Amino acid sequence: MSDPLPDDLRRAPKVLLHDHLDGGLRPQTIIELADSVGYEGLPAKDADALGTWFRESADSGSLPRYLETFDQTLAVMQTRDGLFRVASECAQDLAADGVVYAESRYAPEQHLVRGLTLEGVVEAVNAGLRDGEAKAAAAGHPIRVTALLTAMRHAANATEIARLAIRYRDEGVSGFDIAGAEAGFPPTRHLDAFEYLQRENFHFTIHAGEAFGLPSIWEAIQWCGADRLGHGVRIVDDITVDGSPFSEWLEGQTDDPEALTALELDRVRLGRLAAYVRDKRIPLEMCPSSNLQTSAAVSIAHHPITLLRRLRFRVTLNTDNRLMSATSMTREATLLCDEAGWTLEDLRWVTINAMKSAFIPFDERLALIDDVIKPGYAALGQAAPVA
Repeated sequence: MSDPLPDDLRRAPKVLLHDHLDGGLRPQTIIELADSVGYEGLPAKDADALGTWFRESADSGSLPRYLETFDQTLAVMQTRDGLFRVASECAQDLAADGVVYAESRYAPEQHLVRGLTLEGVVEAVNAGLRDGEAKAAAAGHPIRVTALLTAMRHAANATEIARLAIRYRDEGVSGFDIAGAEAGFPPTRHLDAFEYLQRENFHFTIHAGEAFGLPSIWEAIQWCGADRLGHGVRIVDDITVDGSPFSEWLEGQTDDPEALTALELDRVRLGRLAAYVRDKRIPLEMCPSSNLQTSAAVSIAHHPITLLRRLRFRVTLNTDNRLMSATSMTREATLLCDEAGWTLEDLRWVTINAMKSAFIPFDERLALIDDVIKPGYAALGQAAPVA
């Protein structure tokens, strides 16, 4: 297998399914938008210092503390101009990083403080994404970005947001999501929304198996019917190595950076839930750097994505929150190559996985795979078959 060069990783076509709009702002944009709306709560007024504050705050190892950083970004995303700019820059930044297709998710209910309506929020973001796509294409980096509308787990607005997603399904909204703290807020609280979406033949993903374990995953799949799992990293709780739970086995491997790449797969056994997820090809939206910050993984070298890729789960690679993790798709790919032994063949595989799992029509997915992704990797010398 080949050893990827940094330039290859930058040029490789990428597909991003799990990226929060309010987690990817440019620090300078936050400062300028805060000034325009009179928001004085920023912890720093210099772009570099502000970026550092976000990263260090998100490094706390606590998901609730991690989520608190969004108070700052949401504060400057309460006007049409602010949402338009953030969405446009999101598309441009992703395109410049080699992303050819992305789904950007956000919770419309979190952008109503200054008088916007839910419809106004969606229309501002949609317009911004179209503007960003046009500017990216003009710069020689074509990209397609669709939106996922998110409902918050702790709130009671999921059905309203689901209906909003259906209203704009032909205007750039491709799916629905629920997010927020998992513990104490199971997805089953929002069954009416999921049943409505299923009746409307609409796609949805659910944050599950990040801070909470197997019950969260089981409920998302079996009770709610999720098409994909946001994160899903805790599926390894249903995997054993030599008869021991994966987490216990991994504790004895922390000094071996190649433990997951060298593990003989005949020593691995899947529980019934893990086997079901693999058999059904349920996509896992995995976010390595974010998982380190929230203590859902111990290191990049030991992140379960490597074992799950080797076991041929439908894993995909994602950023989650580019600002909070100071990351990009290129950085995530670089970390896996440098610390977990990944190759361009691995990256090609997860990229096609992601495109297969996108919430756009089959023929459009296939066109991007055949006309953009496969030729892009072939140009880098990677033509290995994908199962």
